[in-house]
Amino acid sequence: MQKTLIARAIGVALIAASGCAGAVSFTEGDKTLDINATVNGFYAFRTAEDDRGKVNNSGITNGLLPGWINFVFTTKAEGLDIKAHVGFAPGLNNDSSVVGLPISKSGSGRQDPYSQIDVRNLYFQFGNADMGTVKIGRDIGLFGQKVILADMTLLGMGGNTNASIPYNTTFGMIGHGYMYTGFQPQITYSTPNMSGFSASVGIFQPSDFIGSGETSSPGVQAIASYDWQGNNPGSVWAGLLHQSTDEGLSNTKTFSARGFELGAKMAFGQFEALAYGFNGKGLGLSTVGALFHSPNGETDSSGYFLQGTYKFGATKVGLNYGENKDKGGTLTGSNKFRGTTLGVYHTLNKYITLVAEYNQEKASGPDAINSGGNGDLKTRTISLGGIVFF
Repeated sequence: MQKTLIARAIGVALIAASGCAGAVSFTEGDKTLDINATVNGFYAFRTAEDDRGKVNNSGITNGLLPGWINFVFTTKAEGLDIKAHVGFAPGLNNDSSVVGLPISKSGSGRQDPYSQIDVRNLYFQFGNADMGTVKIGRDIGLFGQKVILADMTLLGMGGNTNASIPYNTTFGMIGHGYMYTGFQPQITYSTPNMSGFSASVGIFQPSDFIGSGETSSPGVQAIASYDWQGNNPGSVWAGLLHQSTDEGLSNTKTFSARGFELGAKMAFGQFEALAYGFNGKGLGLSTVGALFHSPNGETDSSGYFLQGTYKFGATKVGLNYGENKDKGGTLTGSNKFRGTTLGVYHTLNKYITLVAEYNQEKASGPDAINSGGNGDLKTRTISLGGIVFF
């Protein structure tokens, strides 16, 4: 029951899978409205060290998931399954010197995004088991989707936890092993499930990768996967993205931003293993998890991510390691971001999971991307907290 509840709740939060076991449902005739949510919080102690010295900070913060409340409408009409999803994702932090109030940005009257509500899901879809499904609106992207859903730190914090300035979410293992998929406006078609094989392809809101002020064509993302059950259930997948750039009025140098990914996971009894890798050009600085903007030109990005978890009754223990690397473009050399997380995830009951993690990271390279030009950056983060799905 607990495994099903958490898996479905995360699915609704991130990929809008309906039917959460913890949802409150209202039905009238052939129409159903499900409401489900998640809340989390963690204490984090972080040590950061670069050429200037070492600092320690504490914080009470969200984990990789923000808070989330989802309203999911489903019905059938004229042979079509219809679904609409509205999801709001608030955070518990505001970084304000006045308790309880969000802080303004330099007196501009605009609020910093620490405690703001992020509308991550706003879409509708229609289809059936024969034709597949068409989705229109804003939802999680395709490139990098499956790896973040498989990252064990999804229930915790992982790395990049700036404990002195807590945000609505931390980064998990984003930026060290994979790039962030993001929640993006899209029109996507997904095939029916064909004996375990499925695929999705879509056009996405274009991003101005080079800052030219011109985006004449949408981005394209696609993913194909094969999933199987049995004694050793698992999944293999491949994904890609591509977007052309335009020179604009200033005749900015153009290139095609593109990326490719491969991933696989498989269970052996209570043990599950995951391996993933990606390669991209012009996608931006993968070492900070960025996607859809490349201020350093046509950079070369690559990364890999490995993870193993084992369940002892109600407790899961896991270890992962990831590395991203950026070079080329206007960068002066090769820059790396390496990280590892050791995590313990204990199922307290069918709603609550308690989490303890230790994360260690090192960013290195001549461009000192992650330290603001102050040499290599080393961080160590201890976090304790929990998450509830209901």
